[in-house]
Amino acid sequence: MANSETATLAAGCFWCVEAVFDDLVGVEDVVSGYSGGQTENPTYKEVCSETTGHAEVVQIKFDPEKLSYADLLRIYFTVHDPTQLNRQGNDIGTSYRSAIFYHSAEQRQTAEDVIGEIAAEQLYPNPIVTAVTQFDKFWPAEDYHQEYFANNPSQPYCAGVVAPKVAKFRQKFADRLK
Repeated sequence: MANSETATLAAGCFWCVEAVFDDLVGVEDVVSGYSGGQTENPTYKEVCSETTGHAEVVQIKFDPEKLSYADLLRIYFTVHDPTQLNRQGNDIGTSYRSAIFYHSAEQRQTAEDVIGEIAAEQLYPNPIVTAVTQFDKFWPAEDYHQEYFANNPSQPYCAGVVAPKVAKFRQKFADRLK
């Protein structure tokens, strides 16, 4: 993974986002966790209390020779609703916000460019509210959150929310699956 890059993305529940990016060619690893808050080493319970400032995120290690950061972001914008402020569906709160935590000036520019492209294409009826914020720290979520969908496909939230998102992603991006 010497040539790997890192992307840190928030798009609602990290179980959904992790399950999608796990399937994508060029993605080497996806870890669920927390970024964007002020509490050191937060727990899931603390993040859900909406007092830490963190978002549920995934940190993605990817091979830029197989998957560009711009393409990764274009896919990211299709697997959640970037026009919903501090929520995704029934998951409500700042911990479920849409955010890109950039790791370099180049990532920041790419994020702004991709947002501009999507806005110009008018893919959404409402404005994109995805925050583009400098990455600071990433805290991995508890072990039981990692690969949650893969390990718990029959769990009600997974069956009712995650599975349809993964199915939609797999259909739309069949040519980009591992």
